[in-house]
Amino acid sequence: MPQEKKAVPEGKPVGASRSESVHLVLPSDANALGTIFGGRIMAWVDLIASISAFRHTRQICVTASMDELHFISPVKVGEIVILKASVNYTHKTSLEIGVRVESEDPLTGDRKHTASAYLTFVAIDADKRPIPVPPVIPETADEKRRHREAEQRRNNRLAHRAKLRAERTTGRPA
Repeated sequence: MPQEKKAVPEGKPVGASRSESVHLVLPSDANALGTIFGGRIMAWVDLIASISAFRHTRQICVTASMDELHFISPVKVGEIVILKASVNYTHKTSLEIGVRVESEDPLTGDRKHTASAYLTFVAIDADKRPIPVPPVIPETADEKRRHREAEQRRNNRLAHRAKLRAERTTGRPA
């Protein structure tokens, strides 16, 4: 029996997916140096990104990949971590979420850019099959720039995947 095509949902602005979370870094979040474990930041990044994906699609979304998680500055016990996420780009069934992580000194209010990450999510139906996602509508100059850059990252990922497949098939570098 042929599978019926699912209609593409109506587009949504970036603001519809914008999400933010705030955490206090406790001793249980930290290593022996008194700075936060990278894995704790990664878990928080994945969580806030999944909330943005859910807000954009209003569907269950699963993490397909995390690209370019860059740790820029350490976060100490007692500092506040602020994570900001929104959809940068959508394709047929996938979407890229950008996450910016900042740390804040609670005594001074000074903030530092701590990390950035890009995650790809796929929307799925009850049978766990990919389904169409609403197109994202970038409105500001910054949103349009992030959209262009996300499309380029997607193209780079696909080219890299194709190169790896070719190398596996031929047994030599492409």
